[in-house]
Amino acid sequence: MTPAAWPREDRLDTRLLHVEPHHASFHDRHFAELPSLLAAGDLLVVNDAATLPASLAGQTEKGEVEVRLASGGATSSEWNAVLFGRGDWRQRTEDRPAPPTLGTGAVVDFAADFEARIERVFGLSPRLVALRFNREGEDLWTALHRVGRPVQYSYLRGPLALDQVQTAYAARPVSMEMPSAGRALSAPLLRDLRRAGIVVAALTHAAGLSATGDPALDAALPFPEAYEIPHATIEAIHRTRRAGGRVVAAGTTVVRALEGCAAAHGGQPEPGTGLTELRLSGGFVPAVVDGLLTGLHESGTSHFDLLRAFAPDPVLQAAHRHAETTGYLGHEFGDACLILGPPRDSQTLHEGGQVAFVKSLG
Repeated sequence: MTPAAWPREDRLDTRLLHVEPHHASFHDRHFAELPSLLAAGDLLVVNDAATLPASLAGQTEKGEVEVRLASGGATSSEWNAVLFGRGDWRQRTEDRPAPPTLGTGAVVDFAADFEARIERVFGLSPRLVALRFNREGEDLWTALHRVGRPVQYSYLRGPLALDQVQTAYAARPVSMEMPSAGRALSAPLLRDLRRAGIVVAALTHAAGLSATGDPALDAALPFPEAYEIPHATIEAIHRTRRAGGRVVAAGTTVVRALEGCAAAHGGQPEPGTGLTELRLSGGFVPAVVDGLLTGLHESGTSHFDLLRAFAPDPVLQAAHRHAETTGYLGHEFGDACLILGPPRDSQTLHEGGQVAFVKSLG
């Protein structure tokens, strides 16, 4: 599928492929039609994480590196990161040269007064490291925004500004890459959804890197990711269930947060913070989420594999072929897909799904 090479100026100028698994059918729509595809009483859960400038060009005693933040650590100065060699986003990640081999104690300089020290090299790959910056809190955020750039990939036609990788409802900056499934959810469309009786609630999930070019690391993606689910969102889920409505996740990050939380708490999500290691596939039966609003992803990728929890393979493959032949665009600035079945019995609880967990970073 051809990737979108640039963000659309009008976010609603996005095609939407509506997949109905129960009918084994799919239909061409536009994103502005979303309120008519959901029903009054349905709940749309979005990820309100803002995107960080998570790509940092640095210098070490052994040469140039690019540091891409992968996840936060125990304090604001501690981060896990993936190292890249000389070059930048204009090269495909799999074509980038390996970074110099750096051990514990090595220092990466980003600016005259801004550096990070390697605290640990993970066994999964020498490119995966734990860093400690020489700044924390507001000082760190200021430095990151001064020297960092958004993570981006070679199919884009130019460098991105940070505001181009934010959703309309972005709040706390904790994501390494944009939670892109919600990018087309503009403020006017959110108002239209609410006017149609559709409830919109939020959680915060720290979306990580989508690719590294390192086979060992890419096979382990997504890494464990932090989330926070507000009490109000859990209450909205319970009200939706009692009324027989559907819970629709805007993006795979929302699915991982809700289903990972439910798996950790006996099948029902609870408010609070957590770390999800959940990976979903065709053998998984969601306990919380009934439908998924997502981008279009290539067959064989981890994102596409997740879709198999919501629709049978033949339906997904046929929908994907249709999207390819009719010019849908893929990746984070591309078109969208809504996978949604009919309202379900509010008393039915899914049980017995198979859950696979990511490999330990160690």
